[in-house]
Amino acid sequence: MMNKAQTFVPVAVGAALFLVVAAWALPTWNFVISIGLAKGLAVLGLMLMMRAGLVSFGQGLYYAIGGYSVGLMVNLWKINEAVLLLIAPVVIAAATAAVAGLLLSRYRDIFFAMLTLALSMLLYGLLVKSVELGGTDGFNIRGVTLFGLPLSGTARFNGLVILVLICFAALITVWYFGKTALGRLLPGIKDNEIRVEYLGASANKTIYLSYIFAAILATLGGSMSGILVAHVDPEMAFWATSGEFVVIAVLAGTGNIFTPFMAALALEFVRTFAYQHAPNTWQLVLGVIILSMILFLPTGLGGIRFGKRKAITVEPGEEA
Repeated sequence: MMNKAQTFVPVAVGAALFLVVAAWALPTWNFVISIGLAKGLAVLGLMLMMRAGLVSFGQGLYYAIGGYSVGLMVNLWKINEAVLLLIAPVVIAAATAAVAGLLLSRYRDIFFAMLTLALSMLLYGLLVKSVELGGTDGFNIRGVTLFGLPLSGTARFNGLVILVLICFAALITVWYFGKTALGRLLPGIKDNEIRVEYLGASANKTIYLSYIFAAILATLGGSMSGILVAHVDPEMAFWATSGEFVVIAVLAGTGNIFTPFMAALALEFVRTFAYQHAPNTWQLVLGVIILSMILFLPTGLGGIRFGKRKAITVEPGEEA
């Protein structure tokens, strides 16, 4: 484990530094990078659920909770400090997931997916019908600071650095979570849930705690999206947003925790270029690219292996 840690941590640090330098050198792309990383956080949590064989079509619920919690605190209660704006949504989302998880942890397969979708669309309906929250237009978020340092608008780079640090912390946390007994149970639940129960572990409890963890990650992504984009709307909770998270998760695969961010960033850049160069058919271009990736990378980006495989030699007299 120590050898893997010695490899993983430097790679994570290098990736974080690369993103910061890229954002500083290419300020016009800060918006795209911000959206990609924010969605990557939500997909990282979704990837945990997929390791247990469960697909959540309702991560938009917590993505919207993060964004709207920040917006309400800024506009109603005049709280502009980013630390408070990140902690409060996490607490709200964890409490919401703790209640919803009591029901969801009992279901599997399509039933789990449809229940998560229903919860997300319930929030979407409430947001659309709420005139006080801006209805279908949503509302703006202005003036967020971190110890007096502005994070949005012309100072979006400052906020992007904070987002990169959050993503780095999330990667480290998820990596260590995967090394715990709880994290190792997730693939076991996918392969043979009955055997996991016979080993004395609780599949429902494992899914329950993982669901709360995934909700927290999605909320952090939504909170930072609200801060950096400076706007929230009901589309954050819409089924299309949750579906996009699933598409990104499929493109990323479950074999590597870096790939949710790589896939999210790649999708945002492809979407931006397609819209710029083919404004009337950009959805078609995006669809063809996504379909090609699914066909040629069925295990996602996480299935890519670099370097040569070590050859297996069999000594004379030994059986292969």
